[in-house]
Amino acid sequence: MIEKVHVSGCFRSLNKYGEELCGDKVEIRQNQNSFIMVLADGLGSGVKANILSTLTSTIISEMIKDGAGMSEVVETITATLPECQERHVAYSTFTILQVYYDGHAKLVEFDNPPAIVLRNGHALQLERSVFTLGNRTIKECNFEVFPEDLIVFFSDGIIHAGIGTVLNLGWDHREVTDYLQKVVRPGDSERIVNHLLLTYVNDLYGQKPGDDSTVAVARVLQATDTRIMVGPPIHPEDDERLVRRLLQASGKRICCGGTTSNIVSRITGQPIEMDLLESLVGDVPPIAYIKGIDLVTEGVLTLGKANEHLKECVASEEYLQRLIEGHEKDGASLLCRMLLKDSTKITFMVGCSDNPAHKAMAYSTISISAKIRLIENMANSLRKLGKIVVIEHY
Repeated sequence: MIEKVHVSGCFRSLNKYGEELCGDKVEIRQNQNSFIMVLADGLGSGVKANILSTLTSTIISEMIKDGAGMSEVVETITATLPECQERHVAYSTFTILQVYYDGHAKLVEFDNPPAIVLRNGHALQLERSVFTLGNRTIKECNFEVFPEDLIVFFSDGIIHAGIGTVLNLGWDHREVTDYLQKVVRPGDSERIVNHLLLTYVNDLYGQKPGDDSTVAVARVLQATDTRIMVGPPIHPEDDERLVRRLLQASGKRICCGGTTSNIVSRITGQPIEMDLLESLVGDVPPIAYIKGIDLVTEGVLTLGKANEHLKECVASEEYLQRLIEGHEKDGASLLCRMLLKDSTKITFMVGCSDNPAHKAMAYSTISISAKIRLIENMANSLRKLGKIVVIEHY
């Protein structure tokens, strides 16, 4: 498959006022060929709804990630979650988005508000086919996506906002669409779009949501491959091949480690220039500059600090936003910002030779296995944050 696009996704929820748990659940997965985002809305609110939506979104996303067809997934979930016998409604509604990296997208909806696809600030009129499984009516749509498309979907708490307070009957799907077309600007990130819609909904509810309200946004991006060279390869004759591969990156080119930087400098013929002023912060060594490379950092210490940042980003949306919008110029912050803000696919090119620089560090016992574990930890965090990550060993 020729990769034309990548996708970055995010989601946020407002819990129903007085509830500790949200009855909506979003899961994001990626496999070798596609990006998957699933929103499930459990019946009712609180613990029961949370369990139902978690079960629904997890089953769907894992099945699609493992290669199951959409019809098989829908059949499985409709059989797994029967109707409520008292109210005769499904225990959980859902929206499924799958975007293939060749640009083809598939949208499947069951009793959730229709997704909105924005292109150049205008909502697309998508043709949905309707089919029935058991007594469930499913809507499906296939379409092509292009860089900067935004796909926005949400639970019905969004269109219930304002009922009985600011608005008599809430705002309908058309008004949500009009609002997005009005406020979304070219280049807005998925997080900005999410924030705009959810903040307005919270205002309509008077900061006391009458229903769980969740917004999930996927932003289609031009496929790029950021490459990070870390450490010397086992065979010195591979030095040039590795550097050429770094320089061929369609995204950012990053070099981590003193020995690695010397290899890049020697192969490219470009000198290393040190930055001992702005980037020397606390326990993070300073960065350097090599013409043709977007970022040059020290190795394991900087990567270790970057790993801490990424773990915090996974745990806290606020920390993630601060890091992305921050202006810190130390190597770890610059590295994380470049990976999170400017990268879609990230390839770590890990040299597995014993690094001679480490032998001179009497205070540290840095092993190849420790370095590999560190990079694997970073990769796991980046995947949780929606990035495509590949690790290559040399």
